[in-house]
Amino acid sequence: MEPIGDVANPASLDPESLGFMCGIEVHQQLATGKLHSRQPGELHDITIETLPEDWQRYYRKLRSSSGEGGAVDVAARFEARRNRSFVYCQAPNAGLIELDEQPPLPHDKDALDISLTVSGMLGAHPVPLLQTMRKTVVDGSNTSGFQRTTLVATDGILETDGGPVGIDVLCLEEDSARKLDSELTPSGEVVTWNLDRLGIPLIEIATAPDVKTPDHAKQTSIALGRTLRDTRRVRRGLGSIRQDLNVSIMCGDRVEIKGCQDLEWIPRIIRCEMARQLHFFRLANRLRESHGLPLLSSDRREESESITDQVNELLPLNLVDVSSRFAYCEAKRVKQGLAEKSVMLALPLPGFSGLIGTKEFDADGAQMPRLGRELAGAAKLAGVAGVYHSDELPAYGIEQEFVDATREALDGCDAFVLCLAPKWQAELALESVLNRARMAFERIPQEVRNVVIRKGSPEDGTTTPMRPLPGGARMYPETDIPPLSISQDTWKQVMENLPMTQDERRSRLEKFDISEDQLKQLLSRELDDHFVSHSLGLPQKAWATMLLENEGDIGLMALVLAAKEAGHVTREGMQILLVEFDGKNPTIDQLSSKAEELGLKPADASDLADIVAKVVSDRLDFVKERGMSAMGPLMGLVMKECGGAADGKQVSALLREEIMRHV
Repeated sequence: MEPIGDVANPASLDPESLGFMCGIEVHQQLATGKLHSRQPGELHDITIETLPEDWQRYYRKLRSSSGEGGAVDVAARFEARRNRSFVYCQAPNAGLIELDEQPPLPHDKDALDISLTVSGMLGAHPVPLLQTMRKTVVDGSNTSGFQRTTLVATDGILETDGGPVGIDVLCLEEDSARKLDSELTPSGEVVTWNLDRLGIPLIEIATAPDVKTPDHAKQTSIALGRTLRDTRRVRRGLGSIRQDLNVSIMCGDRVEIKGCQDLEWIPRIIRCEMARQLHFFRLANRLRESHGLPLLSSDRREESESITDQVNELLPLNLVDVSSRFAYCEAKRVKQGLAEKSVMLALPLPGFSGLIGTKEFDADGAQMPRLGRELAGAAKLAGVAGVYHSDELPAYGIEQEFVDATREALDGCDAFVLCLAPKWQAELALESVLNRARMAFERIPQEVRNVVIRKGSPEDGTTTPMRPLPGGARMYPETDIPPLSISQDTWKQVMENLPMTQDERRSRLEKFDISEDQLKQLLSRELDDHFVSHSLGLPQKAWATMLLENEGDIGLMALVLAAKEAGHVTREGMQILLVEFDGKNPTIDQLSSKAEELGLKPADASDLADIVAKVVSDRLDFVKERGMSAMGPLMGLVMKECGGAADGKQVSALLREEIMRHV
């Protein structure tokens, strides 16, 4: 049956009727040193503008090679054609291993222990022998041209609010370098990388395609993140956890979507992808019908008759240099490009008039899927800034006369794509455009896509192509790291020492006399262990407040609060003592002596009562006029009279009692 759904209203699409399938991959950084180099796992907050001059820079160019089976991975082959070169900036925590000048070391023990712990928490089964693999990556993010990854466990279960989700695999792998800059040059793209993140351990968890709906995908991501945080041994903060979505509908195919940082955006990103796959299925059949070709089935499991030869004949690679036709074009970009010896090449796309599309928006304000955007994405992967196509022209300063001149050069072809770039790059870009145009006759291609980001957040939930979906040829064994056996005793020890769950932690805190807000904050900020371990003998609400309002030495905080409760220091003086003894290990007697030296010791109770009575007596008319509203102004006066050596809570109680005697 023809799939039903309104592409202009993605929220209305029915996952079940469209044969929706979805799995999630989570990549979580661990709070340890680097996985294979023993360098510290610290990140440096720098940009290309603030890059320290004393950091060494290394220039490399990577090339693809065949895997163990003799085949070159499709994603690697594509990346190699982009003619990119790379600059690697050596951060203080990047050594010879990060530069691929020294063999890697065995796994970091803490990282391995965390990955086994998470496996146990998910009920996954560890593999008996850990074999590190090399996963080919030639986008420049790894100096070696591959990422080291180790399968740790399989076949687990994650409990979510929407039902159980299977865990297919759990791997331990290295994180990649961080991109600092990308510059287009006449000889190709130059990408600058920071090596500080390269080698930081990641746990990668891939679920089975058990996610039922876009909202269930969000619930699953939340549950995965919660499980990882329950270890209390993972990194927190922006970029420390990344989600990838594997999405398909029955008339489309599997697409991996990267860059889903904000969990709130996950349902919308998935719905946009569902709409995109539905749109391009319909477009494929419209193209097929117009050329008398057999239609695609709405079920991808049903084999379709190959039309590759017919499509290649309909859309041959025929690039035409139309630079001379634009010699007098006043469009700024065109004029500048031709002056810099770029060429304007045209690719005819017969039969595509009106099908490439123009910008329109769906009911949620996102750009609706259109072929023109996919063609532009394909061209950008070749390193060009973009392309022009006939459905959107005249525009961008290109007037109708230049559109007509192009059609004339193409023997009246109804549709075309233009690319302005150095000749080699324009040819590569338009070849990519042609391949994508040919794909328009088929289901959407299996590929890796990236969420469109603007100002650090998703622009509207739409995506752009990154590279073809990699195959098995990208993996081969790492010969520099020996296999590691996981014994029964090791696994037994892991299972006997699993961390507490969130529910167990909450139940433990509910036994203390603290507010619900304090309980939630202690859990979310992972301070509950500190609260429990130092709570003996301390007022529980005050101890919770002390932890939540301060940072630093937990033991010092507990000792200062104990000194306050023993009458050695005022409430206001606690902050001063925390600063005075930061990084030290004082005794309670030393705290008391310093408080007395600084005038922070509480005033005697009888003296304090006399001071309160005098302040009220001197301003009796004001007290009678204002009543209890006089509390605020008089509080400051009493504290001033005490010279700061008074407990605010005690002053407040005495002042309230004294005012009530006179009103």
